[in-house]
Amino acid sequence: MEFFDSLRVKRQYASIWFWVFLVLLLSSRGLSSDSNYLIGLGSYDITGPAADVNMMGYANMEQISSGIHFRLRARTFIVAEPQGNRVVFVNLDACMASQIVKIKVIERLKARYGDLYTEKNVAISGIHTHAGPGGFLQYVVYIVTSLGFVRQSFDALVDGIEKSVVQAHENLRPGSIFVNKGELLDASISRSPSAYLNNPASERGKYKYNVDKEMTLLKFVDDQWGPVGSFNWFATHGTSMSRTNSLISGDNKGAAARFMEDWFEQSNAGHSSADELVSEGIPRRVSDIISDFRNNHHELLELAASFQSPPGKAATKILSVARRVRGILREAEKPGFVSAFCQSNCGDVSPNVLGAFCIDSGLPCDFNHSTCGGKNEMCYGRGPGYPDEFESTRIIGERQFRKAVDLFNKASEKLEGKIDYRHSYLDFSQLEVAIPKQNGGSETVKTCPAAMGFAFAAGTTDGPGAFDFTQGDDKPSILPIQILQVGQLVILSVPGEFTTMAGRRLRDAVKTVVTTTGESNSNVHVVLAGLTNSYSQYVTTFEEYQVQRYEGASTLYGPHTLSAYIQEFKKLASALLSGQPVESGPQPPDLLDKQISFLTPVVMDSTPIGVNFGDCKSDVPQNTTFRRGEMVTVSFWSACPRNDLMTEGTFALVEILHGKDTWAPAYDDDDFCLRFKWSRPSKLSARSMATIEWRIPDTAPRGVYRIRHFGAAKSFLGSTRHFTGSSSAFVVA
Repeated sequence: MEFFDSLRVKRQYASIWFWVFLVLLLSSRGLSSDSNYLIGLGSYDITGPAADVNMMGYANMEQISSGIHFRLRARTFIVAEPQGNRVVFVNLDACMASQIVKIKVIERLKARYGDLYTEKNVAISGIHTHAGPGGFLQYVVYIVTSLGFVRQSFDALVDGIEKSVVQAHENLRPGSIFVNKGELLDASISRSPSAYLNNPASERGKYKYNVDKEMTLLKFVDDQWGPVGSFNWFATHGTSMSRTNSLISGDNKGAAARFMEDWFEQSNAGHSSADELVSEGIPRRVSDIISDFRNNHHELLELAASFQSPPGKAATKILSVARRVRGILREAEKPGFVSAFCQSNCGDVSPNVLGAFCIDSGLPCDFNHSTCGGKNEMCYGRGPGYPDEFESTRIIGERQFRKAVDLFNKASEKLEGKIDYRHSYLDFSQLEVAIPKQNGGSETVKTCPAAMGFAFAAGTTDGPGAFDFTQGDDKPSILPIQILQVGQLVILSVPGEFTTMAGRRLRDAVKTVVTTTGESNSNVHVVLAGLTNSYSQYVTTFEEYQVQRYEGASTLYGPHTLSAYIQEFKKLASALLSGQPVESGPQPPDLLDKQISFLTPVVMDSTPIGVNFGDCKSDVPQNTTFRRGEMVTVSFWSACPRNDLMTEGTFALVEILHGKDTWAPAYDDDDFCLRFKWSRPSKLSARSMATIEWRIPDTAPRGVYRIRHFGAAKSFLGSTRHFTGSSSAFVVA
């Protein structure tokens, strides 16, 4: 009996060891899979205040936010070696990165993750939209037009960036990255061609175009879920939306990101090509959600008549979030597809591809000076949808989106190799730079204390007569430079707007270091990420600086600024390849506690006697039928959007009727076709209105629809309550 008991115990141990061995075997197979890295992507709302705040970019004092074209987001990718280094790249639907924003984001990440994410391996880059709320930089020179620091803008950015990084971190899983490149010819032109022509003819002869036409795209593929995102870099300004626009918008790059994310959701539902999904211009959204298309128009009208506009009523912000459209098609456990259209060396690159014309005569502007009769105020660039800036934004966004889809579908070159990074702070006001002499040898020159040239005040054809920012600060000069490496991809993070040729020179200089110091036969891809980690205006070549067009006049540290960047980036690249550390350099100041603001707070909101917040002020007519392509307009008694930013929620919603009594979300304020406009009858009035415009897409299903508005009102005592309102129902036939 003892023998059998002993045998039984041995069999139990053998069984246990068998399962342990099997688990270890499977685990080892997992570790030796084709995946090189751990990859994770995240995205979060950073829209900011949609009322009363000056927009960042044109510095037009009259360009005050008053609604939403579509929402802004922070999109993040993290790439990590399983037991080694990792890098983080955050792309913002914002005019630029901000030094104080990055300082505070890193503080939060350190509190959450220790030293896993630091200023050295985290890059935060802006797409350069000129249609986002300002006031989030810490220096007076960049926030004077926004009446100082705007805490709400700042908090929306810091919170959104942190949450997008947390998402990416929590999504880290084994996966692979593929890279692809290709030319996009019709989304950019030079806005300073005369300055470009001052570069040496021999150098210009090496390139086909006077702007960079190449897009570089990364495709992220999760081992389990398949493709989960893409990031690309392409140079064109975020100025398809004009200096008179007052709706928050991600401009052409933000639009392209929306189109591609929607395209991927729809491609998972059975479509495959960009052409199939954007035959009408914008990817379809709700067609796969809706199943009960009705053909009986009379029945639809009867149904619509039974849903008249109800009085506005109290609500919760949770309701606004719950009614959002995005994510409906997504699998519950699968991470959402994240697509970012990042900025590169866009300094002299415009999306207004029809050229610059005089608004009085219709003739082309003066070639050398971009003036009309000697005056710059009359010279404006025209986008491909001229005179409709929304259409220009859509077209340039769609062109980038189509190219990205093509590169995404054909991406086959896999990134392989180490992950590493280098970062340093430099005082650009007094850098010594060794530059070659014509007769051989070199001479040492210095950069200059920051200063603006006279032509800076003239503006550009994208925004003439309204210089980007106002002078009058101590012009801080401590700036970060950074290199991120993922295999054969090298990302150069620069804190400004490099012109086309300046970017080419920097990329070529770093690539030379990489290919001579590292593997000479490696296929190295060097991309320049503009407006990253901080902002310091423009960087031109020495020759372009002499012409003193807008970009040259806005190159802060003198004619040798580019040479300084090239010298210091070559040092970073050499240290990266040799595994040597670099000095951190002088730390930038943290001036958050010293910020002041003259932006008037919201005191209270009110409505006329007998009217509720959310009541319809102007409804759709009863028994109305709209056709695709037509505009539906509804207005509500509302309150200031600054009371609640509706982060990850919505101010505006189009719903479609399912059956006889179930409403489903179809479009929200993150959709290109829906515009949320806010206004008050006078500047000091406590009353306000929300006007919601829905341009019915050609792909909208037939059915019964209604429009809803969500908001939050502030009482005189300071408390805030949420509300919602609804229009009467109508038919789309």
